Amino acid sequence: MRRILLVLALCAAATVPAGPPAHAAASLSMLGADVSTLQRALDLGAPYYDAGGARRDPLDILKGVGVNYARLRIWHNPASGYNNKAKVLQQARAIKAKGLKLMVDFHYSDTWADPGKQDKPAAWSSHGISQLQTDVYNHTYDVCTALKAQGTTPDSVQIGNEINTGMLWNDGKVVNNDFTNLSLLLKAGYNATKACDSGTQVIIHTAMAGSLTSARWFYDGIRAKGVPWDITGLSYYCMWHGTLSNLSTVIADLRARYGKSVVVAETAYPFTADDADSTPNAVTSGCSGYGLTWQGQGAQFAAVQNTARNAGAIGVFYWEPTWYAVPGNGWDPANLATSGDGWDNMAVFNWTGHINPGVRWTP
Repeated sequence: MRRILLVLALCAAATVPAGPPAHAAASLSMLGADVSTLQRALDLGAPYYDAGGARRDPLDILKGVGVNYARLRIWHNPASGYNNKAKVLQQARAIKAKGLKLMVDFHYSDTWADPGKQDKPAAWSSHGISQLQTDVYNHTYDVCTALKAQGTTPDSVQIGNEINTGMLWNDGKVVNNDFTNLSLLLKAGYNATKACDSGTQVIIHTAMAGSLTSARWFYDGIRAKGVPWDITGLSYYCMWHGTLSNLSTVIADLRARYGKSVVVAETAYPFTADDADSTPNAVTSGCSGYGLTWQGQGAQFAAVQNTARNAGAIGVFYWEPTWYAVPGNGWDPANLATSGDGWDNMAVFNWTGHINPGVRWTP
């Protein structure tokens, strides 16, 4: 999948200086699953089965193995008609009805935003930095207040997705270490979120778990510009971001350096190298000590949770555990019907919709 391959190119692990000692957290309170493609799968009639083989609502299945928090991405005006405001409102109702908390992940794009691609929405394409601040504020406030009005106030909001070098390029891109424009956009998103509901926590999310040097550069840069945030979010995939020991160092350091909670906003691991459809898998190899099996997937996810907990993080989110290969639920918002799924070997449900019995979210 293009989004993930770009992460590989731009977020490789780097040697980092030693951080402060880890301080064990009492528990992980944010036990999360990004279920952004789930609604399309269900609309297509995809079945989901629990470890006992019973067909059930996938949110109930996930809740039964420890999930207490769901994450939804939102695109501005995607060609697919999914992951837009109307669909997020609909899915939020289903999520909150299960007693789950909700994180809304604003990409501020019509398509995937990640370290290598932060395109403006088409409607904002000609806007400069002044207008973009208003755009970010209005869009964030509009979605948040619509969610609040239907009784599904988001518990947390990401202002941007994997914004390693900024968002809404090129106006909001960090060039020559200048965080000015990005800081203006992040402040707009923060202020809109808090104007909607002061209790909603704002997350600033990067894919920098592999490099403490890079993570400090980014978060020092926005802090120096006065950007407020509540939670530091990191993507961690062991095949791209290095060892669990390094992850521990980064989490502990950022937690101490900025005095803010840390969450692993994305992680995942393959249960096979095989491919279920005609779209090549984004990941075809694993990490040392963990096989490409159901057992390996479960063990690696448990190890990420243990590492995060012991380093003082407050949560871990599995990225797209329900995105198995359902025909018609492809990766390209301009062509869902035939674009295919590059994540089918990374989901925690296999190709017939049965959950890996070895995967659990644990406090």
